[in-house]
Amino acid sequence: MSVSTWSYKILKLLQKMNNFYLPGSCRADCARFELNKVRVGWVHPRVASLLTRHPDVFNLTPGGAVTLSDHLDSYARRSEAVDAVLRTLRREGALSCLQGWREEKYDVMPKYSDPPLMWMERAATSLFGVKQYGVHINGYTVSGNGQVSLWLARRSPNKQTYAGLLDHVAAGGLAAGDGIRQTVVKECLEEACIPVAIAQKARPVGTVSYTYSYHEEVFAESLFVFDLEVPLDFKPRVGDGEVQEFYLLPIDKVKELVATDEFKPNCAMVVLDFLIRHSFIEPDTEPSYQDFVAGLHQTLEGS
Repeated sequence: MSVSTWSYKILKLLQKMNNFYLPGSCRADCARFELNKVRVGWVHPRVASLLTRHPDVFNLTPGGAVTLSDHLDSYARRSEAVDAVLRTLRREGALSCLQGWREEKYDVMPKYSDPPLMWMERAATSLFGVKQYGVHINGYTVSGNGQVSLWLARRSPNKQTYAGLLDHVAAGGLAAGDGIRQTVVKECLEEACIPVAIAQKARPVGTVSYTYSYHEEVFAESLFVFDLEVPLDFKPRVGDGEVQEFYLLPIDKVKELVATDEFKPNCAMVVLDFLIRHSFIEPDTEPSYQDFVAGLHQTLEGS
């Protein structure tokens, strides 16, 4: 069975979102970022050279890993020292991504279930290739005749990233100290005015993970995915201004759109996961089924 144009576009999306694994990527040149002798990320050579200009905070080991100085031996000390260096680099304009500074703290740890070793400004996490975690909520309806439709959001034209593209009804990063379900309820309320009583019915259904590099940044992300069936008479409303409009679209239209440039890329991946889990894509009719599944769940944990 030949690969359709739709399937080919999906495969290209998954390759792009996992390009850190591909031959010729910057991975071979990146230094390991280690805390407590455990790798928690990857640092591009140019970024490493800028960081190690601050030897009171950053060191380069004989093995080529970027580490923190021994005196930075606690969550608070690590976090504050690294933050001071990053603020200096931001003032110097040395790294363009730091111009998108958000004053949002993300925890850094080897795995999500591990105790955090430090926090880091969200805009800087890709400079260290540390795992970023978030929640994505598939808000959907089921009609009386069983037709499934998905609520999608059009991102605000003023968003720092992916302005104007299609997104989920609600999604957001996991800030330091916040729980997963707590974040689901908060994002539903803030972004789409979904009442707490409805948002609490969201069901955890798995994760989507990927790692890609772009210039001197490494994006290692893992998304906790939730499905939320909302009442047929419910309509989300624009809340905090991160969204300009909501659409309720039949699943066939959503499937068509997911292979276009209309979607924020990681949202397209989460929607693809929804299509697979709800049997709108099946292995008997989709020759790339296994490649789709593999591309949604790649990880570099422990490597």
